[in-house]
Amino acid sequence: MKLSKQHSMYESDHTLFIKSLKEKNPHIDEGQQKGRALLWDRPPVSLDEQQRQLESAIRQQAYVYQNKV
Repeated sequence: MKLSKQHSMYESDHTLFIKSLKEKNPHIDEGQQKGRALLWDRPPVSLDEQQRQLESAIRQQAYVYQNKV
């Protein structure tokens, strides 16, 4: 769907806010990348380490809140 020229220049309030925020704080992108790396980007795990983790995992019962009788 092609928009008219009038609508193609439209920018929402949210877009304008983000643009102004990034102009005021140019280092904000770097902080976002560091935060992402801290929480999501993980170093690769070797196959031996993956196997060790699988073997050392403890099997959990189907319903954890039920006591074994």
